[in-house]
Amino acid sequence: MIEDFERCYRAALSKDPRFDGWFFGAVLSTGIYCRPSCPAITPKRENMRFYPSAAAAQQAGFRACKRCRPDASPGSPQWDARADAVARAMRLISDGIVDRVGVPGLAAQLGYSVRQIQRMLLAEVGAGPIAIARAQRAQTARVLIETTTLSMAEVALGAGFSSVRQFNDTIREVFALTPSALRRRAAQSRSVGVTASGVSLRARSSDGTPSSDCPTPHTIALKLPFRRPLCPDNLFGHLAATAVPGVEEVEASTYRRTLRLDHGLGIVELTPMAEYVACKVTLSDVRDLTAAIARCRRLLDLDADPVAVDELLRGDSDLCPLVARAPGRRVPRCVDGAELAVRAVLGQQVSTASARTTAARIVARYGERIDDPGGGLTHLFPAPRGLIDADLALAGGRGASVAALVEALGEERLSLDPGCDREHALSVLSGLPGFGPWTIGTIAMRALGDPDAFVVGDLGVRRAAAALGIAGTPTALLARAERWRPWRAYAVQYLWSAGSHPINDWPPTGNGLARNPNSVNLIEEVA
Repeated sequence: MIEDFERCYRAALSKDPRFDGWFFGAVLSTGIYCRPSCPAITPKRENMRFYPSAAAAQQAGFRACKRCRPDASPGSPQWDARADAVARAMRLISDGIVDRVGVPGLAAQLGYSVRQIQRMLLAEVGAGPIAIARAQRAQTARVLIETTTLSMAEVALGAGFSSVRQFNDTIREVFALTPSALRRRAAQSRSVGVTASGVSLRARSSDGTPSSDCPTPHTIALKLPFRRPLCPDNLFGHLAATAVPGVEEVEASTYRRTLRLDHGLGIVELTPMAEYVACKVTLSDVRDLTAAIARCRRLLDLDADPVAVDELLRGDSDLCPLVARAPGRRVPRCVDGAELAVRAVLGQQVSTASARTTAARIVARYGERIDDPGGGLTHLFPAPRGLIDADLALAGGRGASVAALVEALGEERLSLDPGCDREHALSVLSGLPGFGPWTIGTIAMRALGDPDAFVVGDLGVRRAAAALGIAGTPTALLARAERWRPWRAYAVQYLWSAGSHPINDWPPTGNGLARNPNSVNLIEEVA
C-alpha cells in the first residue's frame, strides 16, 4: 500500500483526473478499486486504502470498478520519465515481454536475477512481474471481449493466458463478471466500435506474391486515454510531416502506419479526439494486441503528465507565452527504436522532404511488402538485419553511418527497445561514425523516450531561441536550458512551435502528406 494516505485521499476528494494512473483507491466496504477521478461518492477515510498499481490492488483482493474502469486509465508517467531498472522493467512488461519469454527472459534482458526483479517491483509497484502482466492480460482480454466477436478461447489466447480456465478465473476475479456477461454488458451500452475483420492483411514475398498461411486478421477499435490537456498540433503534425511513403500516411485527420510485431504485422489508425485518441488496430495475429497498444501509446507519449511539465516550463518568462498558447504538447516518439535511429541518420543536415524521399527509396528496395485493404500502405520499414548487407548508396554520404548502426544493432552491442539502458545506448551511439550531438539527441528524445533530451544544435531550436531572445550561442542556450530540467524534450516542442513549419500543422495543409499519387508513384518508381 501507499503510505502517504493524506495526499492520496485529498486527490480522491478532488476527483482530479491528473492523478489517474499514479495510484488507485480501494474500498474495504465494497471490495472494489477505482481511479482517483471516479465519479462515485468518495468513501469514508477509514474504508479506503491506496495502492501504486492496479496489479497491487487486484493482488490484495479488490476488483475493478465497473463505473470508472480503473484498468483503462493512463499509465503512470514515472515509468517513461525514469531510467532505472524498475522503470525499464515496467516498460518491457507493458510491451508484453512476460507473455513472450516469461519472467526469466525479463530478468535476463535487464541483467538481474529473477529474485532481484521480484523484490524491486514488489517494493515500488506493490506487485511482482507475473501479477503486473496478469493485470495487463485482463485489460487486453476486456478489450477483445467488448470490441470483437472472437470466441472466448481465441480471446484467452490473444490476451496471453495459458489456458481458458485461467482466463475465466481472472476475468471473474478482476471484473466480478464472467466473460460472457462482460460481453453482454458491453453490447447493451456500446460506446466503442466493434468489428471483426473479413479482409486480408498479409505480407508479400520479395516477388510480390502473398505469403502463405496468413491467419485471418482482426480489426479492433478502442480508445486510448490520456491526461489532459493534449495538443495534437505538433504531435500528429510531426508524424505527418516526416511520414515515410508506403510505411505511413495521413487520411483526413487520421494518421496510419504499419507495424512489425512479434507474431505478425499490423496497421494502426490514430485519430485525436477531445478526450481520447481513437485507435483502430488491424492485426494478422491477435496475440500482438498488447504490444500494438503499448507502441501506439509510446508513439504518442500518452502517459505523460502535461500539467507537471507545463507548470515547470511556465516558470520561464520566455517560454510562458508558448505554453499558454497551446498547453499539453507531447514528444512525438516512435513504434520502433531501430527504425527511428535509421531515420534520424537519414535526416542529418537535409530537409524534412529530402529525408522522407531517401527513407522511402530504402523502404521500397528493402522493406517487406504488404497488402493494405484499407488504404495506400505498401511496406514494413526494413528491420536492421535486412539492412546489414544492403547497398546503402541510396543513403548518400550517410550510408556508412547507417551501416555502422545496423551492425551494432545486429550484433546486439546496441539495444534501442523500450527497456534498454539509456546511458549504455547513448554511449554506444557516441562511438559510431557520423553520430553527432543532434543525431544522438534526436534518438534519445524520440527512440529512448528521455524526457530531458535536448537537441541544442537543431536549427529550429536555435532560431526559436534567437527569436525569443533566449540565447545567442549553443553554450548559452544549454546554460539557459538547465532551468527546464527534467523536461527539456518538451521545451524543444514548444520552441519548435514558435516557427512556421509543417510539423506544427494538423491536419496537414497543402504539404502533400495525405494518401496521394506522388507518394505512391515514388514507391512504384523505386520498386
